[in-house]
Amino acid sequence: MTDLGVAVVVEDDADVRNLVEAVLSQAGFEVHSAADGREGVDVIRRLEADVVTLDVGLPDIDGYEVLRRVRQFSDAYVVMLTARTDELDTLTALHTGADDFMIKPFRPRELRARVAAMMRRPRQDSISEAPQPEVAAAPAPQDSVFRHNGLDLNPDSRTVTVDGAAVSLTRSEFDLLHALLKGAGAVRSKTDLVRVVRGEYYRADAYIGESDERAVEVHIGNLRRKLREDPLHPRWLQTVRGVGYRLVPERN
Repeated sequence: MTDLGVAVVVEDDADVRNLVEAVLSQAGFEVHSAADGREGVDVIRRLEADVVTLDVGLPDIDGYEVLRRVRQFSDAYVVMLTARTDELDTLTALHTGADDFMIKPFRPRELRARVAAMMRRPRQDSISEAPQPEVAAAPAPQDSVFRHNGLDLNPDSRTVTVDGAAVSLTRSEFDLLHALLKGAGAVRSKTDLVRVVRGEYYRADAYIGESDERAVEVHIGNLRRKLREDPLHPRWLQTVRGVGYRLVPERN
């Protein structure tokens, strides 16, 4: 096995499959592939994949169903690939547990950059959406913890509590919340937050499209749901229409 680990390409189009295999092999992964969804689930499970690229339109079960099954046993980084540009695809992929979403045709360097950015960041996602036992946040020096309106975020242990109760967040949700807390009320644009989700190692001049910004909206929506926040009367995250988001002012 290589230093980066195992990558699995689940793709029925042989040309695309060969291209993705080449990109990931050159990046330093041990690469395996599958031409349909059921085979893909088996390969990912058997080889304990670290990274998966997953086509949406597979011949047996679609990519979303593959991802649902994979998330029952694996926290591998998953990039969904599709030729369709429907916004619903992006929403479905992210709700199902994908880490990123790319539309075909894509640039090989773009795929490699996105995978590299994901691999350099800590894995925070839970394997499934099943309720997790509440565990108290690890103690940390007071000056390293962000506190705001009853919410505590510890960037060292990557834990979040609300009124003392632990909240389980995905990697992207945690990073977005951390960025907004660090902003101390400054407005963060959706474009800026796309870069937060992709990671600090991602190229600053990389293309950011509407689907990427929509993905941030989905992450923020999921974050609000987990924090049990009312969007009409927000406690932490305020929408700035047409721009992005900022932190709600501190309450007395």
